[in-house]
Amino acid sequence: KMATENCDAVNMDPDMDLLSDEELEREAEGFKEQGNAFYIKKDYAEAFNYYTKAIDMCPKNASYYGNRAATLMMLCRYREALEDSQQAVRLDNTFMKGHLREGKCHLSLGNAMAASRCFQRVLELEPENSQAQQELRNAESILEYERMAEIGFEKRDFRMVVFCMDRALESASACHRFKILKAECLALLGRYPEAQSVASDILRMDSTNADALYVRGLCLYYEDCIDKAVQFFVQALRMAPDHDKARLACRNAKALKAKKEEGNKAFKEGNFEAAYELYSEALTIDPNNIKTNAKLYCNRATVGSKLKKLEQAIEDCTKAIKLDETYIKAYLRRAQCYMDTEQYEEAVRDYEKVYQTEKTKEHKHLLKNAQLELKKSKRKDYYKVLGVDKNATEEEIKKAYRKRALLHHPDRHSSASPEVQKEEEKKFKEVGEAFSVLSDPKKKSRYDSGQDLEDDGMNMGGQHLGKPWASGPGNFFFQFG
Repeated sequence: KMATENCDAVNMDPDMDLLSDEELEREAEGFKEQGNAFYIKKDYAEAFNYYTKAIDMCPKNASYYGNRAATLMMLCRYREALEDSQQAVRLDNTFMKGHLREGKCHLSLGNAMAASRCFQRVLELEPENSQAQQELRNAESILEYERMAEIGFEKRDFRMVVFCMDRALESASACHRFKILKAECLALLGRYPEAQSVASDILRMDSTNADALYVRGLCLYYEDCIDKAVQFFVQALRMAPDHDKARLACRNAKALKAKKEEGNKAFKEGNFEAAYELYSEALTIDPNNIKTNAKLYCNRATVGSKLKKLEQAIEDCTKAIKLDETYIKAYLRRAQCYMDTEQYEEAVRDYEKVYQTEKTKEHKHLLKNAQLELKKSKRKDYYKVLGVDKNATEEEIKKAYRKRALLHHPDRHSSASPEVQKEEEKKFKEVGEAFSVLSDPKKKSRYDSGQDLEDDGMNMGGQHLGKPWASGPGNFFFQFG
């Protein structure tokens, strides 16, 4: 009777030579045995063919579907294997291996809830089944990793999400959903080649996968290839018109490109205030776009330096470098701002970083110039001592010297405390020292170029002090009363 039930369908065709139930069953069993032999040899393609022949002979035999499901699982064709497993347990709800294989397929495809129900059914049939117990634990682990990943994504802890998906994929190796989430987070972490690789693997199997198309576009978008990115977003939306992430990314990409181009145009036209505002607006569009935002910060720093907002420009360059540590242009811009604000040590650090990365003549020159300015800044600033600009004329230098010499002359502070007298005498000597250098064209030239004046054997102790007043009625070293 079982043979009749399992094999009746084969005798429905009136044009066939009718076989007896026993012959049908015997032939189907033969195909199954041949399938088993190929399965043992790991020739799964041939095993699949013979199990299919067995099913064709007896389409209501649960074990044949179970065997073909096992073969399909070995071929990593989990969706087809799932269909065969489900058909097997529909034909025989007590078929323990069928439930186990269905659970494994669900698990491999990332459906841990459905997998758990299958493994629980196995344990109802066979409470001590260790394989079902282990697989049930695996399913519970996947559910926990999914929960942790969801929390991690909300908190923007993308490294945690990648970790959770890697663990989940150990059991759910064929789950596109987990792979896509991992790829998206890799893109958000700036690990674009890895994200591209995951998305490309999926697209090789399913070229119409909207999620994978979205991730490919996302990588291009974050690498500042906005036009190509938009093409992928559009393609993803064509495959899945309700794909919210693709729609948002497409809108952001277009808005970011337009705003950045407006800023560039305003800058080229010399409208720096407008450019500054446009770059600021562009920076609010998508905080996740690290590479483009780094460029926007650097662009705004360039505009800021034009507007003499040097401290803000330095801050913008620092933000750009924080987003992209390899961004040479941002280091160069910040170094120039440091030079302009006489923060020479910081400028030297930035130029050293640039020169280590790109050893060009230009970068070497910039570094040497910063090192020279740093060296000069560590000496006494004679211009500052006299209170004059570095471009002061000879007459301005002489006038400033007279004023400062009067201010700090010892006779003027004879009634002050010893401490004050000592300090004023020191300043008086510095004034004379500064004047002796800046009033001599050769010494001034050497001083301005950063050369060491001590090499000249100059006496900087003040021996020239008072020389300008040495003769004539204008000698007022002694006029303080």
